[in-house]
Amino acid sequence: MNLNRLLFTLLCCLCQFAVFAQDTTEQKKLRQHVYPSIGGDGPILSFANVKYAGEHVSTVPRFTMFFNIGRNYNYDFSNWMGVFSGINLKNIGIITKENGTKLKRRVYTLGIPLGFKIGDVRGQNFFFFLGGQYDLAFNYKEKQFVNGDKVKKFNTWFSDRTPLLMPSLFAGFRFYPGIGLKVQYYPNDFFNKDYKETVAGVTTYPYRNVESKMFFVTLTYDFRDPFLKRYSHFKMFRDQH
Repeated sequence: MNLNRLLFTLLCCLCQFAVFAQDTTEQKKLRQHVYPSIGGDGPILSFANVKYAGEHVSTVPRFTMFFNIGRNYNYDFSNWMGVFSGINLKNIGIITKENGTKLKRRVYTLGIPLGFKIGDVRGQNFFFFLGGQYDLAFNYKEKQFVNGDKVKKFNTWFSDRTPLLMPSLFAGFRFYPGIGLKVQYYPNDFFNKDYKETVAGVTTYPYRNVESKMFFVTLTYDFRDPFLKRYSHFKMFRDQH
């Protein structure tokens, strides 16, 4: 089963679960039970497995903190189970190093996650989560270093060097007061094998024989929206008086 089919199946399961988890009358109150949270990915430590013509290429772990932000929307079926989605901005990429040449290549992406939460989802003390995500790659940047000196740098919007859409799977856990750990895996290649470039009248496909798999570990955060909390306290005070 390919990843696209797996993510579609996951979406169908979530929709069916939402239907069976509530009565028809309760469906009308769905929006009242959806709450936002400020969070997403924090510091990201990414790893890559890169091969050229079947031969391994040396890679360097990549650490980044900026800019990884997001906003999620949650719906809890009960005290111990819920679903979430949202939108996240991430800085992800691959660093290769070979024969004194280091290449740093990254993309900024906008991603839409869709996942399950299992555990103390309402108490916000500890829960596991897993799901899938689609990222839209909108800015590509590349730096080249030779013997430690930067010799080349460029960035471009919506580059064909990487796929426009980058599906992934993730899993992790979260504990009080909103800190968690997440692993995210991209099963498709980071580079677009069909990308071509023409130099001096010669057209080549630089990534045709390149395999580039990536995954990362991130310190996640997910706090309940403070404005929502203030509104809830105000509403409680108003109702009591």
